[in-house]
Amino acid sequence: MKVGFIGLGNVGSKLAGSLLRNGVDVTIRDLDEAKVAEFAARGAKVGESPAQMLRDCDAVITCLPHPSISARVVEGPDGLLEAMGPGKIWMEMSTTDEAEVKRLGAMVVAKGGAVVDCPVSGGCHRADTGNISIFAGCDRETFDRILPLLTTMGRRVLHTGPIGSASVLKVITNFLATANLLTCCEALTVAKAAGMDLGVSYEAIRISSGTSFVHETESQVILNGSRDISFTMDLVLKDIGLFQEVADRANVPLEMNPLMIQIFKDGIARFGERELSPNIIRRLEEATGLDIRYPGFPAEMVDDEPEEPGYEVRREV
Repeated sequence: MKVGFIGLGNVGSKLAGSLLRNGVDVTIRDLDEAKVAEFAARGAKVGESPAQMLRDCDAVITCLPHPSISARVVEGPDGLLEAMGPGKIWMEMSTTDEAEVKRLGAMVVAKGGAVVDCPVSGGCHRADTGNISIFAGCDRETFDRILPLLTTMGRRVLHTGPIGSASVLKVITNFLATANLLTCCEALTVAKAAGMDLGVSYEAIRISSGTSFVHETESQVILNGSRDISFTMDLVLKDIGLFQEVADRANVPLEMNPLMIQIFKDGIARFGERELSPNIIRRLEEATGLDIRYPGFPAEMVDDEPEEPGYEVRREV
């Protein structure tokens, strides 16, 4: 399959890189001219518009920071809908709104095309090695067709059901990751305030029932002081806001998520929307006067697992 890839941000550039590294015919498009030039130098073709890319490709992937941007790519001037037809596929890998991907997906289907919402989870460091997890919401026929692409970009691929289901599950998992980040920040700050050694505290949490994926990754860059996971506070707020919309539509009276939204709104007001998300701990550092750093932890996360062929995850009933 020939693939178009629109959006070479922190995650998108790594997913597109996995396709290119594994010999897929890739056409790319992004507003960052330096990033486009970098991929062109690596052998990617450069797209002129979303419509032109879909005419020349079997599938076009979007990996963009906000649902409104995806909407412009799909239904705007020179958008995907202008070239959509039988045999063509739109793959939405952005973290997006279930209702919005269904709305745009209905337009794609009306044109005879197919649509998949297929967000990723696991961090930029795992996207870089092709070892990230991917959710895919679509009909089974479309899933089987695009599975080779998904297993090239990711290690574990889960067919979640119809269009929109993957987006719901993605914002659920991002809600949990955000909750874990905030609790790790509080746990490390309390450990320091109570006179604990932060290196020992990290290990105690890691080997206990209190550990989590977030602790084993983000706590390390928090303690290093870089706080760099290539993810920013505005994106966290967007994702937990999307989770809140899912809950509101389902009439679930949440308690924790509204508080988390308030915390990140306060973090953005203090530090700026493009501040790295683990720096939400600065609220606690400023309130206590403590410095939650410790020597010996890495400045960024690196996936030390070798790249392996991906596979479909099936839940045995």
